[in-house]
Amino acid sequence: MHKETTKYHGAQAPADRTVCKLLEQQIDRRLPEAENKIWHAHPIWFLDGNPIVGYSKLKNCIRRLFWSGQSFKT
Repeated sequence: MHKETTKYHGAQAPADRTVCKLLEQQIDRRLPEAENKIWHAHPIWFLDGNPIVGYSKLKNCIRRLFWSGQSFKT
């Protein structure tokens, strides 16, 4: 995991941190070739330079983000 993603997780409340870590583990497991970095202040995974999946903290939840236009095997 990218050190900035670790920093992002550390800034979350304990319950949200748990959700973020779970999402990170599952994304890394399913997309091991993807590059993880902070993009627009949120953890995002990229394939060939294209954003694919990520998550962000909203006021009362963690939102999982997906981008279209890139095919990937699940």
